[in-house]
Amino acid sequence: MTGGTSVNEPRGPVHSGNGPQFNAPIWISEDAFGRLTRRGPDPRRISLQRRRLLRRRFAPPRHFYDALERLSAPGAVVLLDGPRGSGRRAAATMLLHRSCGDGGRLEELSAEPEQREGRLDPGPSDHYLLDLSNVSHADYFGAQRLLASYRSTVEESSARMAVVLPDGLDHLLDTDLRPLVVHLGRPRGAAVLRLYLRLDGIPFTREETDEEALRHFLVTAPMRELAKLADLIRRARDSGRHGNHFSAWCAEAMAAVTDWAGEAARQVSSHRTVQERAMLLTAAMFSGASADAVFHGSDCLLRTLDHAGDEMPRLAQSDLGEQLESLKIRRDTEGRIGFERLAYDSAIRTHFWKNFPDLRDGLRDWVEYAARLPDLTRDDRMNLVERFAEQALGAGRPDHLWSLVERWTRPGGRMSLNAEAASTLERGLAHERYGGRFRAQTYEWAAGRTALSADLVRVLTEVCRQVMASTHPAQALVRLHHLALRPGGEEIGEARTALLELARGSRRLRARLTGRLLSPESSNGHANLELYLDLVEPLGLRAREPWPQLAELWTAVMDEGPVETWSPTVGRWLSALRTDEGRHHALGVLLDAASGRNDVLNRLYAITCDWAATALHTPGRHPDHRAATATLFWSMIDRVQGVGSAGGSSTSF
Repeated sequence: MTGGTSVNEPRGPVHSGNGPQFNAPIWISEDAFGRLTRRGPDPRRISLQRRRLLRRRFAPPRHFYDALERLSAPGAVVLLDGPRGSGRRAAATMLLHRSCGDGGRLEELSAEPEQREGRLDPGPSDHYLLDLSNVSHADYFGAQRLLASYRSTVEESSARMAVVLPDGLDHLLDTDLRPLVVHLGRPRGAAVLRLYLRLDGIPFTREETDEEALRHFLVTAPMRELAKLADLIRRARDSGRHGNHFSAWCAEAMAAVTDWAGEAARQVSSHRTVQERAMLLTAAMFSGASADAVFHGSDCLLRTLDHAGDEMPRLAQSDLGEQLESLKIRRDTEGRIGFERLAYDSAIRTHFWKNFPDLRDGLRDWVEYAARLPDLTRDDRMNLVERFAEQALGAGRPDHLWSLVERWTRPGGRMSLNAEAASTLERGLAHERYGGRFRAQTYEWAAGRTALSADLVRVLTEVCRQVMASTHPAQALVRLHHLALRPGGEEIGEARTALLELARGSRRLRARLTGRLLSPESSNGHANLELYLDLVEPLGLRAREPWPQLAELWTAVMDEGPVETWSPTVGRWLSALRTDEGRHHALGVLLDAASGRNDVLNRLYAITCDWAATALHTPGRHPDHRAATATLFWSMIDRVQGVGSAGGSSTSF
């Protein structure tokens, strides 16, 4: 297995195609002790829930069922081609979901060769998605070599894989891969929109969705724009400010989709002073926050950009209400600000980031400072993170996000912004175009030699545990392993705990961590020894344990650690044995680990004697059970050492 991913929805809660979407779940918050915690479902269930949600909102494109029939054969690989924006990734996800069902294992493979975490190791029930939709012309030949490697492994193991091909590069596709291609058509736009409207409980008539302006949009717009339109119609209805019937909601939503960019440009152009423009942008970034927060945020923006310096006395200037009114910014009865027109704040934000490229670094600095304003609530700060992430990634500046993560986790800040830093990383990791860049950055932080602050380690730990573990579990494990080997304090212990939880939750991940620990390249002896001991710690030994791997770990423990470090674990190991079958396997593991070393075998004999004796003097123990286990183990040790009966080998696996 490589850096696999449990497949999520295609970057949004609805059927969509390529392009950035920002519907990542914000689970991160801080408890009363400043620790990061998760809001919402267990991350191991998130992927399945999202696939179920996508299934409800999925309109099959033309030839979808042809692809589904091809994927029904064990070892099948299907390559999906189609115009950009036609929903290819959603179609690939639904193909795999229908094939494997709710209980199947569905993961996404990394399209970046440098992010492959070991070899692919699938089973017959495994399903994989490989999204090459954002691969460039220059990288396509390398991506096809990677695809060929994946294909061979999938076919040999009888697994299944769906691949999303890049748009416009079909002439470069290798001839050996062409027979695997299914050309998807664009879903009917009207059918897609009506499906969304029905699911949102929005009343409409077929005639209302056949209006001329709407009909043209439905025929030409990408799936992601149809999803956006449906969401805006719902928001227009829920706001209660844009009429009480579908035509009015749809008109307001269509204006937001098609008209507000020009209106925003005209408004910015008509307000030439730095104070007015700072207030307008701050209101757009802080929409929903208090008027006081907007006032102080605007002042912070002017100072950050070195634009402060109005020499007019404050009492001679316009008051806050006048400024808001002149900019057509409303203030509700609770003192929170917003714009009258639906989604107009988004148009204002986009205008500034698109048309003032020389200010982007300064705006990044402003967001760093503004997040600490005391007038902002936690929700306000999370909204600020979401809006900044959307603009920075839309402008091609993912580095602005990880720069904020580093700044917000520096020691000595007035307030903890770990949750905001984690949310920033979460949004970057969920981005369709830049998710790989963010995974690479998390690796650079975790594995690099640069010292990390304790808070950055904590943020990386929780993002690996809660975000990457439900998307790219193998890559999360690698990063947590690097973090666990770093010098530090409590934060390193937290990383190690997260690593062990992840590894113990999956036989494959446990095998991967074992392989990393026992690799010749692994050189951090003391830290690795502690992990060896943690991994052999018995948590209720059963017959179907990965016995060969446990034997390798026990061998490393006995080779590298003094007896006093591992003898208590042997005692707990013996106490955990419950069944005859599991007892023979587990004792055989210890014998194999000590094979050829009489000193260790003698020590195991003595440890077992002490362990059995404690049952005679400890209330609640079961001396008969312990005596039976000890007698069996002693006889096995005797046979290995050639004492008593003829010598023999230990239990084989």
